Amino acid sequence: MFFRGKADKTAVNYSEIMRRAIDSERGRQLYGKRFATVEPVFGNIRHNKGLDRFTLRGQTKVDTQWKLFCLVHNIEKLAHHGYAQ
Repeated sequence: MFFRGKADKTAVNYSEIMRRAIDSERGRQLYGKRFATVEPVFGNIRHNKGLDRFTLRGQTKVDTQWKLFCLVHNIEKLAHHGYAQ
């Protein structure tokens, strides 16, 4: 079936609901805390380092590969933000 006509005006616009939630005082407070969580670490390792899948087989090897990527992430943090500042 092909889409014909305009979008349903009564449909729920989730983007607008989220925008209003984030723009509220409470939303800004909660959203600001996200940067202190581990979320950016996973994003950095996955997108910037290119680890979308493990290339090794076996739990021990995968664990070692994961720890290596985390080590690189932490070393970069020290290099960019300075050690013991």
